[in-house]
Amino acid sequence: MSQSSSAKPALFTPFRLGDIELRNRVVMAPLTRNRATRGNDAPNDLNVEYYRQRAGAGLIITEGTQVSQQGQGYVWTPGLYSEAQIAGWKAVTDAVHAQGGKIIAQLWHVGRVSHVSLQPDGQAPVSPSPITAKTKTYIESGFAEVSTPRELALAEIPAIIGEFVTAAENAKAAGFDGVELHGAHGYLIDQFLRDDSNKRSDAYGGSIENRVRFALEAVAAVSKVFGKGRVGIRISPVSPANDARDSDPQALFTHLVTKLSEQGIAFIHVVEGATREARDYLPFDYGALRRAFKGAYIANNGFNRELAIETVEKGEADAIAFGRLFIANPDLVARLERNAPLNEPDVATFYGGDAKGYTDYPALADKAA
Repeated sequence: MSQSSSAKPALFTPFRLGDIELRNRVVMAPLTRNRATRGNDAPNDLNVEYYRQRAGAGLIITEGTQVSQQGQGYVWTPGLYSEAQIAGWKAVTDAVHAQGGKIIAQLWHVGRVSHVSLQPDGQAPVSPSPITAKTKTYIESGFAEVSTPRELALAEIPAIIGEFVTAAENAKAAGFDGVELHGAHGYLIDQFLRDDSNKRSDAYGGSIENRVRFALEAVAAVSKVFGKGRVGIRISPVSPANDARDSDPQALFTHLVTKLSEQGIAFIHVVEGATREARDYLPFDYGALRRAFKGAYIANNGFNRELAIETVEKGEADAIAFGRLFIANPDLVARLERNAPLNEPDVATFYGGDAKGYTDYPALADKAA
């Protein structure tokens, strides 16, 4: 649907995402920044300021937040399993809400994308199958090859679903507006989905119907905590991030999204193409996912202002998630709306560190002053 040049693009208009009212359709994507408090992985005052600055987004999705220590894959990432972490996140949600923003927590279990130094008692990370991912993680000494995982026993799976539920309960206690399950980028949920990382022969492996079981059970369990209208999932059908591969992603993800639609959750958050790379990395029909899902569709990866506006106008997505642009532009929505120049992100300060490259990017108002 075309609009006259004087009409405000739909990207900047309010939208109801399930049960969450958004003031615009610009979403801040999850961004791992490795700045949680060292020692307890709780959010701190620096994190509060970072999220507060970006509250102009229609919706903020937090950085990946591990549901347990076993679910942690990188050093200094926040959790949602201790009282200190709940309190830290409560300060974040209070600050975002005070600015009129909405914020949901991304619940994360990395599975095999971890290192023994991060695991309880130095144990091996867990995965659907004992296959080492060809990828690196970030530990105290810097980047390191991930550790070889052990296969999850069938009897252990309900407890991990339970960790997602507890994290969702903690997110609710911390004042979040909802949650997103991290089902993308080769982490645990994605490891169950894909036939390259899931070689199980039980009810969680083999057929597509079996491989989607873990994801569907986790989503259903978390939905009982928040209500379906405040739950979504992030998927990345063709992104090879963290050695994620499948022989037939179209069939797999169309089936998954059809089943998620039957569950009635609020949204799917789809990384289109390869993360930080080409949107057409592999042939994939994202329109098929859009048609298969009756809730909201958030599109992500490589969007600029023009493409974002066009995609929403065409009805190909309900909202657009931006990652790196939000790192360098705390007031990204205002800049996009005015078509103002954008700050360039400082890649050297993405992971770990202090306020430099985190909370010190200027807003338009600062530059004007």
